[in-house]
Amino acid sequence: MMVIPEYIKKLVPYKSGKPIDELAREKGLTRIVKLASNENPLGPSPMALEAIKAGVNDLHRYTDPGCFQLLQKLSTAYKLPADQIFPASGSDAIIQYIVAAFSEAGDELLSSAGTFIGWGVNVAKLGRKMVNVPLMNYNYDLDGILNKITEKTRIIYIANPNNPTGMLIGKTEFDSFLNKVPENVLVVYDEAYHLYASQNANYPDGLSYLNRENVLVLRTFSKSYGLAGLRVGVAFGNAELIQMLTKTRLPFEPNQLAQLAVLAAMDDIGFLQKTLEVHNASMKMLCSKFDELGMLYTHSASNFTMLLFANEEIANQFHSMCLDNGLILRGLASFGIPNGVRINSGTIEETVFALEVISRVHKSITEKQLIQ
Repeated sequence: MMVIPEYIKKLVPYKSGKPIDELAREKGLTRIVKLASNENPLGPSPMALEAIKAGVNDLHRYTDPGCFQLLQKLSTAYKLPADQIFPASGSDAIIQYIVAAFSEAGDELLSSAGTFIGWGVNVAKLGRKMVNVPLMNYNYDLDGILNKITEKTRIIYIANPNNPTGMLIGKTEFDSFLNKVPENVLVVYDEAYHLYASQNANYPDGLSYLNRENVLVLRTFSKSYGLAGLRVGVAFGNAELIQMLTKTRLPFEPNQLAQLAVLAAMDDIGFLQKTLEVHNASMKMLCSKFDELGMLYTHSASNFTMLLFANEEIANQFHSMCLDNGLILRGLASFGIPNGVRINSGTIEETVFALEVISRVHKSITEKQLIQ
């Protein structure tokens, strides 16, 4: 009989937001809007699409395992040596490589309960000990994390803005935190929502910390560039850390079309500007309506916000009723915030539809509570 490690038996697989096709089959709906997974509502960069079309005839060839063209492009764009850059198949893959490369069984990996669920999944599946500090006002308790550092601590994970709460750690606070982290503890600074957060003057840009030998910065092309289905993420750090990561990466990733898409998307400046314009308009509409309805939500620095309800039962009811009306949002029980529901910005048309659904659902739930 096969022996399965206990940490694998206990592992709960990552569960993504409900796919549109699945909801259509379940409910028989013809109008569905998905604002659950923090995707770019404009779709992929048009320049990336053209690059993909042009590259399909070479799919019988293996991808350049050294990612030469992609590294040169990233090096030029970010003004960093290529040996400080590590591309792979999405931030989830990079997190897995980080955990494998810089920790071993018995080590402790620190973060907060209520952060990106992919971090916890990757730590658990590699059999590491995860130490979580509760959120404070839906943001990282950095002092609490510092107080949990022990001789066994190897890695600290910080997502800024935090997913799923959207809360931002300011530059002064983050600088103070880094100055207190021991040099032998790696800080993984996840900037998946950098484009949106960088509109805030107080945002600590991760690339400004690469002079520190114990910092790895993560960015992704899934969100603002609209390439979530291709899975491309990048880590930045000192050359020694990047060299160790390269040893753990699977060969031939990111895949051929993904690399071509990123090369083109990085030149599509107009698409990024349009992305921000649509996001800002949508988020303004969402927050204005939430204020009008008296709904609680986090003041997010990202392309999503988190709605807060009195308890898990009401949050589940709200989420379920939105699904019944064709609006896919993200329940957050698996993130450790059972009374929260996440919603990302959409196109103006999608936002109008979402607010119509939310208004109806909110009214229905409120009326039921009054009757009770």
